[in-house]
Amino acid sequence: MIRHLKYYAHRQARPLRYRFLKTLLVNETLSAEQLQQHQRQQFSAMVRFAIEHTDFYRDSYQGIDGPDYDATQLPVLTKQTVVEQRDAMVAGGPDQTGIKLGYTGGSTGKPLAFYYTDEKIERMRAGMMRSYRWAGWRQGDKVLNFWGARHDIKRHSKPFDRLRRYAAAEQTLGAYEFSEADLLSWARHIRSWRPTLLQGYASILAELAQYILASNIRMPSTIKGVFSTAEVLYDWQRAAIEAAFSCTVFNQYGCREVPNIGLQCTHGNFHVFSDLVKLESMPVDGEQRLLVTSLTNRVMPMIRYELGDLGRLKAGQCSCGSPFPMMELDVCRKNDLVVTPGGRSIYPSYFVHLLDAHDGIDQFQFVQTAPGNIVLRLSARQEAVDIVGRALKSRIQADLGCDMALQVERVESIPRSRSGKHRFVIGLPAE
Repeated sequence: MIRHLKYYAHRQARPLRYRFLKTLLVNETLSAEQLQQHQRQQFSAMVRFAIEHTDFYRDSYQGIDGPDYDATQLPVLTKQTVVEQRDAMVAGGPDQTGIKLGYTGGSTGKPLAFYYTDEKIERMRAGMMRSYRWAGWRQGDKVLNFWGARHDIKRHSKPFDRLRRYAAAEQTLGAYEFSEADLLSWARHIRSWRPTLLQGYASILAELAQYILASNIRMPSTIKGVFSTAEVLYDWQRAAIEAAFSCTVFNQYGCREVPNIGLQCTHGNFHVFSDLVKLESMPVDGEQRLLVTSLTNRVMPMIRYELGDLGRLKAGQCSCGSPFPMMELDVCRKNDLVVTPGGRSIYPSYFVHLLDAHDGIDQFQFVQTAPGNIVLRLSARQEAVDIVGRALKSRIQADLGCDMALQVERVESIPRSRSGKHRFVIGLPAE
């Protein structure tokens, strides 16, 4: 009864989200052929919209004819182009009521800002709710998030905010740093709150799972699924998480700029949500690089956007019965934990988002050189390096304590790893 009341209250508070969800659930009933046709129509409509309403695409797509657009004839959108042309990519310009600026560290190590609206958030949340249903979740069931970006965690101090959070049946725990005491506290909270789903970064969930297994703590039977996001999910992490929580781990794929790209089903296959995105793989230097087009974001269209990840589309139909096409993911985002002299583990997202809203940075990389020392390598103007250095040193001292020092080095460029990826946080080597 209480769950149904929460569901009703949440629907009243978020009508747009539930309207989007209704459409997404209908799309799941379409055939693979119908989804392909839907995607072709939505892709051409997005290209036409971008040409008609943004300066960037109007200039970039000169001479490209419609009404049905061949994706392979359109240029690739790189992260560097987004950085340089951000304002020109916004439909109607960025100076509009309701448009906000979001940030992502990205897998290339280059800070990137993008524009969005509340509608984008509601579409994203509707897509997440559809994904949750793959684990047996239903509206009103509890979801517990472990999130590593401090600025994404809202403080619900007002009575109305607390009531809305209660109606949403969702809680978020700040997990950008953790200690053994935190792991115990989280395990106890799960036992007492009895959520249906857990969601968070792979490294955080794996650490918690290993602690639970080592401590022989029994988890509640209410948990139907664990959703891993934002990082590579390794087999050993999956095994630990599934053993600790006695349920399936669902691996999500997406990014802040373009969320809800894909999800791994109970049969182990990644499915592309082709009603929300168009995903392509493009051969470059012997690698298959992933490109994505958002089919719903008309605030700042992202068309053939190079994600910085490797993968390919798969032929065939999954035995799980989903009509959505399949994909394989090769190398995704790789993160390292930073460990303080006191034994706390600091999640990489904490460091990445320290640079939010700092302009003039080409590339960055945090490197832990000793238990009490971190070096920030910045490819930027000297003025920007000085500003960032002063701001971050005091911030890290305040957040992490005086036992963690920061050194800032200005460099011309930051070399990539052997895999061609840029590691934006490098912890100490494992002993």
